[in-house]
Amino acid sequence: MDPFKNLHLDIPKTQKKRVVIIGGGFAGIQMAKGLKGHGFQVVLLDRNNYHTFQPLLYQVATAGLEPDSIAGALRQLFKNYPDFYFRMAKVTKIHPEKQKISTLIGDLAFDYLVIANGSKTNYFGNQEMFNLTFPLKQIPQALNLRSQMLQNFEQTVLTRDLHEKDRLTNFVVVGGGPTGVEVSGALGELKKHVLPKDYPDIDFNIMNLHLIDAGPRLLAGMTEKASEKALKYLDAFDVKVKLNTFVKNYDGEQVTLSDGTVIPAKTVIWAAGVKGNIIDGVPENSIEHGRILVDDFNAVKGVENMFALGDIAFMKTEKYPKGQPMLAPVAIQQGKLLARNLVRLSKNETMKPFDFIDKGSMATVGRNKAVVDMPKFTFGGFFAWLVWMFVHLLSIIGFRNRLVVFSNWVWNYFTYDRGTRLIIRTFVRNKNYKQGESL
Repeated sequence: MDPFKNLHLDIPKTQKKRVVIIGGGFAGIQMAKGLKGHGFQVVLLDRNNYHTFQPLLYQVATAGLEPDSIAGALRQLFKNYPDFYFRMAKVTKIHPEKQKISTLIGDLAFDYLVIANGSKTNYFGNQEMFNLTFPLKQIPQALNLRSQMLQNFEQTVLTRDLHEKDRLTNFVVVGGGPTGVEVSGALGELKKHVLPKDYPDIDFNIMNLHLIDAGPRLLAGMTEKASEKALKYLDAFDVKVKLNTFVKNYDGEQVTLSDGTVIPAKTVIWAAGVKGNIIDGVPENSIEHGRILVDDFNAVKGVENMFALGDIAFMKTEKYPKGQPMLAPVAIQQGKLLARNLVRLSKNETMKPFDFIDKGSMATVGRNKAVVDMPKFTFGGFFAWLVWMFVHLLSIIGFRNRLVVFSNWVWNYFTYDRGTRLIIRTFVRNKNYKQGESL
């Protein structure tokens, strides 16, 4: 029996131009907000009914925050928005020549299509092997990792096998970008300040944290000074960093590195990279380096009335010959500009090209430790950590979420405690298990 047989999108017919947005991430939300009150029918599609603030996913995974504090219901974000329609649906194919899309619950025509469905984890051709690892792109994945981590320590208490204790208490993080650095720092804080109180019968000297990166330095997208500071901060948490090294094999029990090192570990966190989440139907000549090729106005090259935003969009410029950075600020700025450009089009005005305004980048490595790259200078330490917290709090959607996150951070800071160390759902991996991907 077809579970979708009696389901329909049910979008009303209209004389207005219909803008269909695929993806409720940073770009999609800004795009939809910018079109309000400008005479468009806006349809937002996402396989989830919430927006995820991905920069803080690692805190959900390491028991610092609950998932509802970094997620915002999409319907609530757009309440009292006339001629706006949200549908929880997965887009299965795009038909550029017919100007319509297909979903599991029906087709939908569009006047303008905006593809903003983001990126997915890049396993660099080793999908089957790395189904055994833990990516951090979605809330369910963060909860899987949190359950795995806590289950490991519960099992460590129960086993007498010293080799098994090693496998349970060793954690390997692959990828030295912001996510890899931040999750390594969070695990270091847990080891140093939190877990020994919960598990007094475990000698946490046996817990080893490893950060592996194929590049010559951490935080490759930031300055060398920021990389050096991050390395110093991680060293304070006893994180063993290996550079110019990649994972050669992983069987669920041990990690084999390119330099021959073998690390016994049942938990490998994959933060080594992302790639565009291409939907079937996008023309091959409109794809480059795993992303959708767009011009300076985010219009998909070779296709009419189609646009791509954020991580999925590959916009080459003189300043960014390898495409715009796959960062939230880029997605936000592109979403805002494209909304204004569609309004300009409706008035027969000239569209304006995209020019990314880089306000800086940052990463935190735990309590009082962060690095911030501004356009003209770099700084680290306590003040950088305060800046990191302030910027992230402002970026979270919803006053309630900001309040919850802030109160959690204050509690954690003064008590060296984390209040979410609960195994709500047991994580059990089986041979058919595959990590989910974004829309």
